[in-house]
Amino acid sequence: MRGRNDGGQSKRPIVLLCVMVVCLCLLFLYFSGSNGQAGSAALEYGTKFSRSLGWGSYGDDDGSEESIFGTGDADDVKLKSFPVCDDRHSELIPCLDRNLIYQMRMKLDLNLMEHYERHCPPPERRLNCLIPPPHGYKVPIKWPKSRDIVWKANIPHTHLAHEKSDQNWMIDAGEKIKFPGGGTHFHHGADKYIANIANMLNFKDNNINNEGMLRTVLDVGCGVASFGGYLLSSNVIAMSLAPNDVHQNQIQFALERGIPAYLGVLGTKRLPYPSRSFELAHCSRCRIDWLQRDGILLLELDRLLRPGGYFAYSSPEAYAQDEEDRRIWKKMSSLVERMCWKIAEKKNQTVIWVKPLNNDCYRSRAPGTNPPLCKRGNDPDSVWGVPMEACITPYPEQMHREGGSGLAPWPARLTTPPPRLADLHVTAETFEKDTEMWQQIVEKYWSLLRTKIKPDTIRNIMDMKANFGSFAAALKEKDVWVMNVVPHDGPSTLKIIYDRGLMGSIHDWCEAFSTYPRTYDLLHAWTVFSDLDKRGCSAEDLLLEMDRILRPTGFIIVRDKGFVIEFIKKYLNALHWEAVSVVEAESSPESEENEMIFIIRKKLWQPGGLPDPK
Repeated sequence: MRGRNDGGQSKRPIVLLCVMVVCLCLLFLYFSGSNGQAGSAALEYGTKFSRSLGWGSYGDDDGSEESIFGTGDADDVKLKSFPVCDDRHSELIPCLDRNLIYQMRMKLDLNLMEHYERHCPPPERRLNCLIPPPHGYKVPIKWPKSRDIVWKANIPHTHLAHEKSDQNWMIDAGEKIKFPGGGTHFHHGADKYIANIANMLNFKDNNINNEGMLRTVLDVGCGVASFGGYLLSSNVIAMSLAPNDVHQNQIQFALERGIPAYLGVLGTKRLPYPSRSFELAHCSRCRIDWLQRDGILLLELDRLLRPGGYFAYSSPEAYAQDEEDRRIWKKMSSLVERMCWKIAEKKNQTVIWVKPLNNDCYRSRAPGTNPPLCKRGNDPDSVWGVPMEACITPYPEQMHREGGSGLAPWPARLTTPPPRLADLHVTAETFEKDTEMWQQIVEKYWSLLRTKIKPDTIRNIMDMKANFGSFAAALKEKDVWVMNVVPHDGPSTLKIIYDRGLMGSIHDWCEAFSTYPRTYDLLHAWTVFSDLDKRGCSAEDLLLEMDRILRPTGFIIVRDKGFVIEFIKKYLNALHWEAVSVVEAESSPESEENEMIFIIRKKLWQPGGLPDPK
């Protein structure tokens, strides 16, 4: 008996050793599975690996803080691969994921559209995997051809082509999808509809840009964004806005076409744009109940419109004669009258209201008139996660006295210091120096890219930390558009960006952006990772998010400290990225010490296959 017991004890270390070897092999297979695929591991939630290395926002047990970029030692782990998400996640938008809402049993008010608002997964539920392109994905068709035609394989959805066939939204054309320029209210083409709006407003030569005074537009419920796409030829740029609703993929189609667009909804939260950003708001049968909750949604549009701004509304209520439409029109007319809007023109199926130039009408209303003026201390430019309010945003005293926004016409507007610089205590000289500095920086960027790109290679660009928008301004001669992103916790410079005639959004880079996968050709990240380090969010999560929104064969320009660049280099193989160039950044007043410029290109790859060498 004793001899058999001793023999059993002697075998235990061997058994334990075997178990350890098996475990190590399994771990190895997990992180280095063939071509990044890891079967069911591809659906693993969270950033467990980054947390185990101390790279997430999870401090040590003793409360000490570490950089999210690790120790910098040579022994830091270099990943060989990430798992690939399941095919059903090829169009994942993490903070607009209906499945997450169901899984977490969120109690949301569907009548208020809360289910279409942002609801981000907690860290432990984030997918730590690469979003695969759909099978057969091709490099997108180049602008300007892309306005009218895209590859079906890139967005394999033809539902809208059949549902909206009588409205000319889009046509299923074999391996391509065509966009004839129609819409719910402009079946015969957006170009004719736009010219009609300009004619209603008596603009010279029926040109919607009104000699440069109308530049920025908000298109609510935009469909596939043909309205915004056809505005571009008039030097007018629209933020085409729609939720991820029953017309799924409408914003995805817009971005594939090379048209500025954003996933969002008029629900309970303010849209992520500052006050007085748009000269025109547009709704063509956008199916929005403007009368609900004391007109709160129309008051959100009022917040976003500039002095003298227009709201073009094409809907049955504006012309139909049945009892319900007349009832809605009567109530809506009463509401806008109390908001001090006036009818600029009403013709056929469209009405255009105009917002007052100053506060005189607001001050002359009878006491107790609803909607009330917003209370003092209500910051109309505070928008990230801020609930809407059913109140009128009056003009600041200076804007009231001047009776307008004081902006120059486009294109002079791009480089003319706007009046609202004073809100940030920024001088015109500082603004002009910033513009000049970024012109030089962008010229250097393009010199580093010149062997990799052609004039039409890049169309959709995101500046992940845009400041005053001078990076975008420096690209004015190129056929591109820029989504200028401003951090939610920084100075409210986004209003300066809109005052320059550019587009953008507020965002928090600890979370996923409100866009589809594969929508941008170039991402510019100026000290974005360094800022993330100060907040303790996961740099690995940000890398995965950048990979999600970047098109295959697209580029990333990282301008940051040397240790950030070294950190990112460790992930190149895992993300199927390749280094294009690494150089020292030129010194400037805005630059941190020892900044580097790192240019990266994303490879085109398919699940189960090697990255495409092109």
